[in-house]
Amino acid sequence: MLTLEKIKIRGALVPKEIPIVAKVGQFSEWPVVIVDVYTKEGIVGSSYLEPYVKDSVGAIDSFAKIAENFFKDKVISPFNFYETALKTFHLSGREGITIITLAGIDMAIWDALGKSLDTPLVTLLGGEPGPIRAYNTNGLWLVPPEKIEEQASYLVNQGNFNALKIRLGRDKLADDIEAISLVRKAVGEDIILMSDFNQGYTLGEAQIRMKDLDDQNLYWFEEPIVYDDYAGYSQLKERIKTPITFGENIYGSRSFLKAIQERCSDLIMPDLMRIGGVTGWMRSAAIAGAANIPLSSHLYPDISAQLLRVSESADWLEWSDWVSPLLENPIKVKDGFAITSDLPGLGLKWNEEKIKELQYF
Repeated sequence: MLTLEKIKIRGALVPKEIPIVAKVGQFSEWPVVIVDVYTKEGIVGSSYLEPYVKDSVGAIDSFAKIAENFFKDKVISPFNFYETALKTFHLSGREGITIITLAGIDMAIWDALGKSLDTPLVTLLGGEPGPIRAYNTNGLWLVPPEKIEEQASYLVNQGNFNALKIRLGRDKLADDIEAISLVRKAVGEDIILMSDFNQGYTLGEAQIRMKDLDDQNLYWFEEPIVYDDYAGYSQLKERIKTPITFGENIYGSRSFLKAIQERCSDLIMPDLMRIGGVTGWMRSAAIAGAANIPLSSHLYPDISAQLLRVSESADWLEWSDWVSPLLENPIKVKDGFAITSDLPGLGLKWNEEKIKELQYF
Protein backbone atom coordinates (compact mmCIF):
# COMPACT_ATOMS: atom_id res chain seq x y z
CA MET A 1 0.00 0.00 0.00
CA LEU A 2 1.08 3.57 -0.70
CA THR A 3 0.52 6.61 1.50
CA LEU A 4 0.33 10.13 0.10
CA GLU A 5 2.99 12.59 1.24
CA LYS A 6 2.67 15.46 -1.24
CA ILE A 7 1.71 16.42 -4.80
CA LYS A 8 4.08 18.58 -6.84
CA ILE A 9 2.94 20.51 -9.91
CA ARG A 10 5.30 22.11 -12.43
CA GLY A 11 4.75 23.76 -15.79
CA ALA A 12 7.01 23.70 -18.86
CA LEU A 13 6.57 25.45 -22.19
CA VAL A 14 7.85 23.26 -25.03
CA PRO A 15 8.68 24.89 -28.41
CA LYS A 16 6.73 23.31 -31.26
CA GLU A 17 8.84 22.08 -34.16
CA ILE A 18 5.80 22.48 -36.43
CA PRO A 19 3.52 25.21 -35.05
CA ILE A 20 -0.17 24.41 -34.65
CA VAL A 21 -2.42 26.36 -37.03
CA ALA A 22 -6.01 25.21 -36.57
CA LYS A 23 -9.55 26.41 -36.10
CA VAL A 24 -9.05 26.27 -32.32
CA GLY A 25 -6.06 28.62 -32.43
CA GLN A 26 -2.35 28.84 -33.11
CA PHE A 27 0.41 27.52 -30.86
CA SER A 28 4.16 27.87 -31.33
CA GLU A 29 4.76 26.64 -27.77
CA TRP A 30 3.02 23.78 -26.00
CA PRO A 31 2.25 23.98 -22.26
CA VAL A 32 2.83 20.78 -20.31
CA VAL A 33 1.88 20.31 -16.66
CA ILE A 34 4.15 17.85 -14.85
CA VAL A 35 2.52 15.96 -11.99
CA ASP A 36 4.57 14.13 -9.34
CA VAL A 37 2.90 12.30 -6.46
CA TYR A 38 5.25 11.58 -3.55
CA THR A 39 4.51 8.73 -1.17
CA LYS A 40 5.78 8.06 2.34
CA GLU A 41 7.16 4.76 1.03
CA GLY A 42 9.65 6.70 -1.10
CA ILE A 43 8.02 5.96 -4.45
CA VAL A 44 7.23 8.90 -6.74
CA GLY A 45 4.45 8.50 -9.27
CA SER A 46 4.61 10.76 -12.34
CA SER A 47 2.30 11.87 -15.12
CA TYR A 48 1.63 14.92 -17.24
CA LEU A 49 -1.22 16.99 -18.64
CA GLU A 50 -1.50 18.97 -21.88
CA PRO A 51 -3.98 21.75 -20.99
CA TYR A 52 -3.57 23.98 -24.09
CA VAL A 53 -3.75 27.15 -21.98
CA LYS A 54 -0.46 28.09 -20.34
CA ASP A 55 -1.95 29.88 -17.36
CA SER A 56 -4.20 26.97 -16.40
CA VAL A 57 -1.27 25.45 -14.50
CA GLY A 58 -2.05 27.79 -11.59
CA ALA A 59 -5.60 26.49 -11.32
CA ILE A 60 -4.39 22.90 -11.57
CA ASP A 61 -1.83 23.55 -8.83
CA SER A 62 -4.48 25.11 -6.57
CA PHE A 63 -6.83 22.18 -6.99
CA ALA A 64 -3.96 19.70 -6.49
CA LYS A 65 -3.20 21.37 -3.16
CA ILE A 66 -6.82 20.84 -2.09
CA ALA A 67 -6.50 17.16 -3.02
CA GLU A 68 -3.17 16.92 -1.23
CA ASN A 69 -4.59 18.38 1.97
CA PHE A 70 -7.53 15.97 1.88
CA PHE A 71 -5.57 12.79 1.08
CA LYS A 72 -2.31 13.55 2.92
CA ASP A 73 -1.18 10.64 5.13
CA LYS A 74 -3.96 8.44 3.72
CA VAL A 75 -3.51 5.22 1.80
CA ILE A 76 -4.04 5.91 -1.91
CA SER A 77 -5.02 3.33 -4.50
CA PRO A 78 -6.28 4.35 -7.94
CA PHE A 79 -9.86 3.16 -7.49
CA ASN A 80 -10.36 4.51 -3.99
CA PHE A 81 -8.70 7.83 -4.83
CA TYR A 82 -10.81 8.32 -7.93
CA GLU A 83 -14.11 7.43 -6.30
CA THR A 84 -13.42 9.39 -3.12
CA ALA A 85 -12.17 12.43 -5.03
CA LEU A 86 -15.23 12.56 -7.30
CA LYS A 87 -17.58 12.34 -4.32
CA THR A 88 -15.56 14.75 -2.18
CA PHE A 89 -15.29 17.42 -4.87
CA HIS A 90 -18.74 16.80 -6.34
CA LEU A 91 -19.83 20.39 -5.77
CA SER A 92 -16.94 21.55 -7.96
CA GLY A 93 -18.44 19.57 -10.82
CA ARG A 94 -17.30 16.59 -12.89
CA GLU A 95 -15.88 18.65 -15.74
CA GLY A 96 -13.22 21.28 -16.30
CA ILE A 97 -10.37 21.82 -13.90
CA THR A 98 -11.77 19.31 -11.40
CA ILE A 99 -11.55 16.25 -13.61
CA ILE A 100 -8.40 17.51 -15.35
CA THR A 101 -6.50 17.76 -12.07
CA LEU A 102 -7.86 14.47 -10.76
CA ALA A 103 -6.87 12.79 -14.04
CA GLY A 104 -3.26 13.93 -13.63
CA ILE A 105 -3.15 12.64 -10.04
CA ASP A 106 -4.91 9.40 -10.99
CA MET A 107 -2.32 8.66 -13.68
CA ALA A 108 0.52 9.42 -11.26
CA ILE A 109 -0.96 7.06 -8.65
CA TRP A 110 -1.17 4.30 -11.25
CA ASP A 111 2.48 5.01 -12.05
CA ALA A 112 3.43 4.77 -8.37
CA LEU A 113 1.50 1.50 -8.02
CA GLY A 114 3.26 0.00 -11.03
CA LYS A 115 6.63 1.10 -9.70
CA SER A 116 5.87 -0.40 -6.28
CA LEU A 117 5.19 -3.75 -7.98
CA ASP A 118 7.96 -3.35 -10.60
CA THR A 119 5.30 -3.84 -13.27
CA PRO A 120 4.39 -1.85 -16.42
CA LEU A 121 0.92 -0.33 -16.49
CA VAL A 122 -0.16 -2.53 -19.39
CA THR A 123 0.78 -5.67 -17.44
CA LEU A 124 -0.84 -4.34 -14.27
CA LEU A 125 -4.08 -4.02 -16.25
CA GLY A 126 -3.90 -7.60 -17.53
CA GLY A 127 -2.13 -7.12 -20.85
CA GLU A 128 1.43 -7.22 -22.07
CA PRO A 129 3.83 -4.74 -23.72
CA GLY A 130 3.82 -4.70 -27.49
CA PRO A 131 2.98 -2.73 -30.64
CA ILE A 132 -0.06 -0.62 -31.36
CA ARG A 133 -0.73 0.92 -34.77
CA ALA A 134 -0.27 4.68 -34.84
CA TYR A 135 -0.83 7.71 -37.03
CA ASN A 136 1.27 10.87 -36.98
CA THR A 137 -0.56 14.01 -35.86
CA ASN A 138 2.42 16.39 -35.74
CA GLY A 139 1.63 18.50 -38.79
CA LEU A 140 -0.54 19.10 -41.87
CA TRP A 141 -2.23 22.05 -40.21
CA LEU A 142 -4.12 24.82 -42.01
CA VAL A 143 -0.97 25.98 -43.79
CA PRO A 144 -0.36 27.19 -47.37
CA PRO A 145 -0.33 24.42 -50.01
CA GLU A 146 3.40 24.83 -50.70
CA LYS A 147 4.16 23.51 -47.20
CA ILE A 148 1.91 20.46 -47.40
CA GLU A 149 4.05 18.15 -49.53
CA GLU A 150 7.24 18.77 -47.57
CA GLN A 151 5.47 18.25 -44.25
CA ALA A 152 3.79 15.04 -45.39
CA SER A 153 7.09 13.43 -46.37
CA TYR A 154 8.73 14.52 -43.14
CA LEU A 155 5.88 13.16 -41.01
CA VAL A 156 5.91 9.76 -42.70
CA ASN A 157 9.66 9.50 -42.16
CA GLN A 158 9.34 10.16 -38.41
CA GLY A 159 8.35 6.52 -37.93
CA ASN A 160 7.71 5.04 -41.36
CA PHE A 161 4.04 5.87 -40.81
CA ASN A 162 1.33 4.72 -43.17
CA ALA A 163 -1.28 7.04 -41.61
CA LEU A 164 -1.35 10.81 -41.07
CA LYS A 165 -3.84 13.37 -39.77
CA ILE A 166 -4.66 16.41 -41.90
CA ARG A 167 -6.59 19.47 -40.70
CA LEU A 168 -9.42 20.67 -42.88
CA GLY A 169 -11.81 23.61 -42.89
CA ARG A 170 -10.15 26.16 -45.16
CA ASP A 171 -12.24 29.04 -46.47
CA LYS A 172 -12.50 27.44 -49.90
CA LEU A 173 -13.48 23.83 -50.56
CA ALA A 174 -10.96 23.70 -53.42
CA ASP A 175 -8.13 24.44 -50.97
CA ASP A 176 -9.10 21.50 -48.75
CA ILE A 177 -9.25 19.19 -51.78
CA GLU A 178 -5.88 20.49 -52.99
CA ALA A 179 -4.31 19.87 -49.56
CA ILE A 180 -5.55 16.27 -49.56
CA SER A 181 -4.27 15.77 -53.10
CA LEU A 182 -0.85 17.21 -52.28
CA VAL A 183 -0.40 14.83 -49.33
CA ARG A 184 -1.13 11.85 -51.54
CA LYS A 185 1.11 13.19 -54.26
CA ALA A 186 3.97 13.47 -51.75
CA VAL A 187 3.66 10.14 -49.94
CA GLY A 188 1.51 7.95 -52.16
CA GLU A 189 -2.13 7.12 -52.72
CA ASP A 190 -2.01 4.32 -50.15
CA ILE A 191 -1.51 6.69 -47.23
CA ILE A 192 -4.33 6.51 -44.68
CA LEU A 193 -5.61 10.02 -44.01
CA MET A 194 -7.55 11.01 -40.91
CA SER A 195 -9.08 14.50 -41.05
CA ASP A 196 -9.86 16.97 -38.26
CA PHE A 197 -12.05 20.09 -38.43
CA ASN A 198 -11.30 21.12 -34.81
CA GLN A 199 -14.95 22.08 -34.13
CA GLY A 200 -14.71 24.78 -36.79
CA TYR A 201 -18.21 24.64 -38.27
CA THR A 202 -21.84 25.16 -37.43
CA LEU A 203 -24.05 22.15 -38.09
CA GLY A 204 -25.20 23.52 -41.45
CA GLU A 205 -21.68 24.44 -42.57
CA ALA A 206 -20.36 21.04 -41.51
CA GLN A 207 -22.99 19.17 -43.47
CA ILE A 208 -22.16 21.09 -46.66
CA ARG A 209 -18.37 20.71 -46.39
CA MET A 210 -18.48 17.07 -45.32
CA LYS A 211 -20.85 16.18 -48.17
CA ASP A 212 -18.44 17.85 -50.58
CA LEU A 213 -15.51 15.86 -49.15
CA ASP A 214 -17.36 12.57 -48.72
CA ASP A 215 -15.72 11.04 -51.80
CA GLN A 216 -12.13 11.84 -50.75
CA ASN A 217 -11.54 8.42 -49.14
CA LEU A 218 -10.71 9.82 -45.70
CA TYR A 219 -10.54 7.41 -42.77
CA TRP A 220 -12.66 9.73 -40.61
CA PHE A 221 -14.03 13.23 -40.13
CA GLU A 222 -13.12 14.42 -36.64
CA GLU A 223 -14.94 17.05 -34.57
CA PRO A 224 -16.68 19.02 -37.35
CA ILE A 225 -18.88 20.90 -34.84
CA VAL A 226 -18.78 21.95 -31.19
CA TYR A 227 -18.07 18.89 -29.07
CA ASP A 228 -21.22 18.86 -26.93
CA ASP A 229 -23.80 19.13 -29.73
CA TYR A 230 -24.76 15.47 -29.48
CA ALA A 231 -27.93 15.95 -31.52
CA GLY A 232 -25.92 17.61 -34.28
CA TYR A 233 -23.41 14.76 -34.36
CA SER A 234 -26.22 12.23 -34.57
CA GLN A 235 -27.65 14.04 -37.59
CA LEU A 236 -24.29 14.19 -39.34
CA LYS A 237 -23.65 10.52 -38.66
CA GLU A 238 -26.85 9.60 -40.47
CA ARG A 239 -26.19 11.86 -43.47
CA ILE A 240 -22.46 11.40 -44.14
CA LYS A 241 -20.80 8.24 -45.52
CA THR A 242 -17.32 8.91 -44.13
CA PRO A 243 -17.08 7.69 -40.50
CA ILE A 244 -17.33 10.45 -37.89
CA THR A 245 -15.28 10.53 -34.71
CA PHE A 246 -15.07 12.78 -31.69
CA GLY A 247 -14.56 12.40 -27.93
CA GLU A 248 -11.41 14.26 -26.93
CA ASN A 249 -13.52 16.86 -25.14
CA ILE A 250 -15.80 14.43 -23.31
CA TYR A 251 -15.41 14.69 -19.54
CA GLY A 252 -15.69 11.42 -17.62
CA SER A 253 -17.26 8.05 -18.31
CA ARG A 254 -20.85 9.19 -17.64
CA SER A 255 -20.75 11.72 -20.48
CA PHE A 256 -18.92 9.12 -22.58
CA LEU A 257 -21.79 6.69 -22.06
CA LYS A 258 -24.33 9.37 -22.98
CA ALA A 259 -22.48 10.13 -26.24
CA ILE A 260 -22.58 6.47 -27.21
CA GLN A 261 -26.21 6.07 -26.18
CA GLU A 262 -27.15 9.02 -28.41
CA ARG A 263 -25.28 7.45 -31.35
CA CYS A 264 -23.16 10.53 -31.91
CA SER A 265 -20.36 8.96 -33.92
CA ASP A 266 -19.11 5.87 -35.70
CA LEU A 267 -15.80 5.97 -33.83
CA ILE A 268 -14.69 7.57 -30.57
CA MET A 269 -11.44 8.95 -29.14
CA PRO A 270 -11.20 9.93 -25.46
CA ASP A 271 -8.48 12.17 -24.08
CA LEU A 272 -6.79 11.05 -20.86
CA MET A 273 -6.86 14.53 -19.33
CA ARG A 274 -10.62 14.89 -19.70
CA ILE A 275 -11.88 11.32 -19.51
CA GLY A 276 -10.40 10.94 -16.03
CA GLY A 277 -6.92 9.47 -16.36
CA VAL A 278 -6.28 5.73 -16.44
CA THR A 279 -9.31 4.95 -14.29
CA GLY A 280 -11.65 7.04 -16.42
CA TRP A 281 -10.21 5.52 -19.60
CA MET A 282 -10.72 1.94 -18.45
CA ARG A 283 -14.35 2.62 -17.53
CA SER A 284 -14.97 4.32 -20.87
CA ALA A 285 -13.09 1.71 -22.91
CA ALA A 286 -15.34 -0.98 -21.45
CA ILE A 287 -18.38 1.00 -22.61
CA ALA A 288 -16.94 1.40 -26.13
CA GLY A 289 -16.08 -2.28 -26.26
CA ALA A 290 -19.57 -3.33 -25.20
CA ALA A 291 -21.04 -1.04 -27.86
CA ASN A 292 -18.58 -2.37 -30.48
CA ILE A 293 -17.35 1.16 -31.28
CA PRO A 294 -13.71 1.48 -32.40
CA LEU A 295 -11.68 3.36 -29.80
CA SER A 296 -8.67 5.57 -30.59
CA SER A 297 -6.61 7.86 -28.38
CA HIS A 298 -6.01 11.60 -28.26
CA LEU A 299 -2.46 12.73 -27.36
CA TYR A 300 -0.55 11.13 -24.42
CA PRO A 301 0.99 8.43 -26.66
CA ASP A 302 3.28 7.00 -23.96
CA ILE A 303 0.33 6.22 -21.69
CA SER A 304 -2.43 5.73 -24.26
CA ALA A 305 -0.48 3.02 -26.09
CA GLN A 306 -0.50 0.87 -22.96
CA LEU A 307 -4.22 1.45 -22.44
CA LEU A 308 -5.09 0.62 -26.03
CA ARG A 309 -3.30 -2.70 -25.55
CA VAL A 310 -5.98 -3.63 -22.99
CA SER A 311 -8.98 -2.00 -24.70
CA GLU A 312 -11.37 -4.38 -26.46
CA SER A 313 -12.18 -2.15 -29.44
CA ALA A 314 -8.76 -0.49 -29.83
CA ASP A 315 -8.31 1.21 -33.20
CA TRP A 316 -5.54 3.83 -33.56
CA LEU A 317 -2.97 5.56 -31.35
CA GLU A 318 -2.56 9.27 -32.04
CA TRP A 319 1.22 9.80 -31.95
CA SER A 320 2.78 13.16 -31.24
CA ASP A 321 6.20 14.21 -29.97
CA TRP A 322 5.07 17.42 -28.28
CA VAL A 323 6.09 16.24 -24.80
CA SER A 324 9.12 14.22 -25.93
CA PRO A 325 11.72 16.91 -25.09
CA LEU A 326 10.76 16.56 -21.41
CA LEU A 327 11.29 12.79 -21.44
CA GLU A 328 14.49 10.76 -21.41
CA ASN A 329 12.66 7.85 -23.04
CA PRO A 330 9.79 8.98 -25.29
CA ILE A 331 7.78 6.23 -26.93
CA LYS A 332 9.36 4.81 -30.08
CA VAL A 333 7.62 4.18 -33.39
CA LYS A 334 8.78 1.58 -35.90
CA ASP A 335 7.09 0.91 -39.24
CA GLY A 336 3.99 2.78 -38.12
CA PHE A 337 3.63 0.93 -34.81
CA ALA A 338 4.28 2.46 -31.39
CA ILE A 339 6.06 0.13 -28.99
CA THR A 340 4.80 0.32 -25.43
CA SER A 341 7.22 0.73 -22.56
CA ASP A 342 8.28 -2.29 -20.52
CA LEU A 343 9.41 -0.10 -17.61
CA PRO A 344 7.43 -0.11 -14.35
CA GLY A 345 4.34 2.08 -14.14
CA LEU A 346 3.72 4.50 -16.98
CA GLY A 347 7.36 4.20 -18.03
CA LEU A 348 8.05 7.95 -17.89
CA LYS A 349 11.50 9.31 -17.02
CA TRP A 350 11.79 13.08 -16.75
CA ASN A 351 14.60 14.94 -18.48
CA GLU A 352 15.13 17.22 -15.50
CA GLU A 353 17.72 19.35 -17.25
CA LYS A 354 15.29 20.14 -20.07
CA ILE A 355 12.43 20.72 -17.66
CA LYS A 356 14.53 23.23 -15.75
CA GLU A 357 15.34 25.02 -19.01
CA LEU A 358 11.69 25.23 -20.13
CA GLN A 359 10.00 25.58 -16.74
CA TYR A 360 7.72 28.57 -16.19
CA PHE A 361 5.85 27.37 -13.08
